[in-house]
Amino acid sequence: MNELSGYVFSPLREGDIALYRGSGNGLTPILLLAPEETSPGCIKRLEHEYELKSELDTDWAARPVALAHDNGRMTLVLEDPGGTPLDRLPGRPLDVSHFLRIAIPLASALRHVHERGLIHKDIKPANILVNGATGAVKFTGFGIASRLARERQAPECPETIAGTLAYMAPEQTGRMNRSVDSRSDLYALGVTFYELLTGALPFTAADPIELIHCHIAREPVPPHELASALPAPLSLIIMKLLAKTAEERYQTAAGVEAVSA
Repeated sequence: MNELSGYVFSPLREGDIALYRGSGNGLTPILLLAPEETSPGCIKRLEHEYELKSELDTDWAARPVALAHDNGRMTLVLEDPGGTPLDRLPGRPLDVSHFLRIAIPLASALRHVHERGLIHKDIKPANILVNGATGAVKFTGFGIASRLARERQAPECPETIAGTLAYMAPEQTGRMNRSVDSRSDLYALGVTFYELLTGALPFTAADPIELIHCHIAREPVPPHELASALPAPLSLIIMKLLAKTAEERYQTAAGVEAVSA
């Protein structure tokens, strides 16, 4: 697909790689990932996500269609499964029933990602599309996903670590002598759940180094202390997902799906 001029694009997500929804008369709706600034890192992420197109399934992901150029910049065209990014969902924090209608299919979608042999490595509300009409939940943002079952993250400057620090598992920061695996995604899922139910992140900090320290060394306030209507068992599920070491978390997304049902 090289011709995008017939589409009208509306923004769905901002960031170094923004997400747009494209529509036009007689045209198949699409999603478009476009870097705000052309950089080798952004281009590499778009190319990597495109390379995963045969491994991503429409049941749980927005599948890449083509690399294209728009106004001189490389972009990635995705199928549009419908839905709204979770970070734009109105009415947050969510009540428990609304949360569970999202959380259970979200855990199921993540189970499929892991069963396909992928680690997403950037689970966060902005990378999750929720269709309120059908209840479907689909992932986007596979630009740094790994095909490896386990990999070691080298220590890097916080500004250059791939991923999103606010949702990042301790081992993914490169400051622990531990490998990144599918359980790192479960930590990020826990941060997402925490935010959906409390309206706040488990940790906020004045600078990236302090935020990394929080993930590694500080315990979050249990979510039921911020949201009094939250049942204690649900709060415990989230706290288990946010365990500092992967061995103390749920070991699979299927396990999270089962205890949330």
